[in-house]
Amino acid sequence: MAKANANAGSKYNPRRWAVPTKRAKNYAEERKMKLHKHGPKKDQQLTDFEAGMRSGYLQCQSDHAGLYKYKKAISEGKSKAEARAISQAKGGKK
Repeated sequence: MAKANANAGSKYNPRRWAVPTKRAKNYAEERKMKLHKHGPKKDQQLTDFEAGMRSGYLQCQSDHAGLYKYKKAISEGKSKAEARAISQAKGGKK
């Protein structure tokens, strides 16, 4: 638990999330093509593990957690930049 809180303020380990429907669309295209479409591995083949992650439950959990935190922060009157920072922070409040 202490390790999770220590990572919460790390600028090197943000929670990566996307709107679930957009991620699903991009991942479905990558699975069909069996190639990376974005990032440093662009145009390289997907490994079996990476293909599994693109159809998996873990990405969905992160997306929904990030989106929930973002919408909650916006409803509390935070700016979009503040809400984004809150939604990307891992761990909970102390």
